[in-house]
Amino acid sequence: MERLQTRTRDLDRSALGARRLAFDAIPVIDIAPLLNGGPGARAEVARRIDDACRNVGFFYVANHGVPQRLLDAVYREADAFFSLPLDAKLEYDIHRIKRHRGYVPIGGLNADPRYQGAIDVQEAYEVSLELPADDPDYLAGHIMYGPNVWPDDPPGYRDAVYAYYEAILDLGHALFRGFALALGLAEDFFEDKIDKPMAQLRVIHYPPRAGPPDPCRLGIGAHTDYECFTILAQSDPGLQVQNVAGEWVEAPPVRGAFVVNIGDTLAMWTNDKYVSTVHRVTSPTTTKRFSLPFFFGLNHDTLVSCLEICQGPDNPPRHAPMLAGELTVSNITAAYTYLP
Repeated sequence: MERLQTRTRDLDRSALGARRLAFDAIPVIDIAPLLNGGPGARAEVARRIDDACRNVGFFYVANHGVPQRLLDAVYREADAFFSLPLDAKLEYDIHRIKRHRGYVPIGGLNADPRYQGAIDVQEAYEVSLELPADDPDYLAGHIMYGPNVWPDDPPGYRDAVYAYYEAILDLGHALFRGFALALGLAEDFFEDKIDKPMAQLRVIHYPPRAGPPDPCRLGIGAHTDYECFTILAQSDPGLQVQNVAGEWVEAPPVRGAFVVNIGDTLAMWTNDKYVSTVHRVTSPTTTKRFSLPFFFGLNHDTLVSCLEICQGPDNPPRHAPMLAGELTVSNITAAYTYLP
């Protein structure tokens, strides 16, 4: 199945340098008023979100309410899991499981499949909404639904990772309310479209690079995300964002803040009013790097069709309507080696 998004087609992967700009090149938004403020305060946060989504596609969120201890626990458990021998990790290999759960070894993902011969130098563990074995969507064969696959070792991995997952899921619901306000919609517009979301957490380990930089061996190749938006925690620098001038701009970790970026689904839904921005991760040089992207998607059967508020006589819909699940699975099929 051909991948639907085409924004990475003409990227030059050989240019690995990035300008370091002030943090305000990617805006920092205090979202505390969105979580517990009055209507006026929430509207002001929504205004700032709208501006960032139109002009950058990325922003940091501060005062988000997720305790640092949850993040620290995941990093600790991730380090323990990825330090296990490869044979132990392969017991949970996604290639054997054949759905979007479990361990993805190095070479199991190429986020920029148009660049032939490249691999992403990372290993990861896929976690999603915990659903029972009799869930009808799971029984119907939807790869994004069903029970998670948890390792026995380290023993604290499951509790730490899923506690973090649930906290970020709650934050994502709050951000959806912010996006609704930003778009001029009812604040609860998205709620019935995300009560069983394709919401995926990737626990990622980037090993230190051996040798000089190689454009075919990035931590993750240049790409856009394909869900509605991503909430990212990162232990170390490496994330780079491409601005409108084609320059690569660093987006380093900011303690106490998450990076949020718009994905293709929300860009399509808003008729490209909101920007799904190309980004990549360079491989670390001297230390291992961990990141926790949380890809917040819609319910599988939600129809993504241009919002009425984002179209008009001089701005017709640019994308054909499509089910959210079809968009997600087509992209996963193109990027992951576990699917044919």
